[in-house]
Amino acid sequence: QVQLVESGGGFVQAGGSLRLSCAASGRRYAVGWFRQAPGKERDFIATITWSGVSTYYADSMKGRFTITRDSAKNTVYLQMNSLKPEDTAVYYCAALVVPTARWSLVTSYDYWGQGTQVTVSS
Repeated sequence: QVQLVESGGGFVQAGGSLRLSCAASGRRYAVGWFRQAPGKERDFIATITWSGVSTYYADSMKGRFTITRDSAKNTVYLQMNSLKPEDTAVYYCAALVVPTARWSLVTSYDYWGQGTQVTVSS
């Protein structure tokens, strides 16, 4: 069993930055970040392998978003820079138990956190 707890969300003005944290308990797995805006589907942002060696990003997220992990703390971070109002969403982290190349699919992930709200004002 894996438990994931996100934190770090909040209100920020456009152009600002936030760093989200995903603290995991249990075994170490690959962890991904997703986001979901009201009335929209949950979109993939990035994934980092359990070792932290490899990362994968959605093309639209490259450049402004960076995923990292601190293995000693079993915590994965999402650094978000140059935030825009359209980045407003609930951000989720998720653990991927079975390695797969389909790391961008919601259905590939087995455990999810409760989400943290990010609101970017214009």
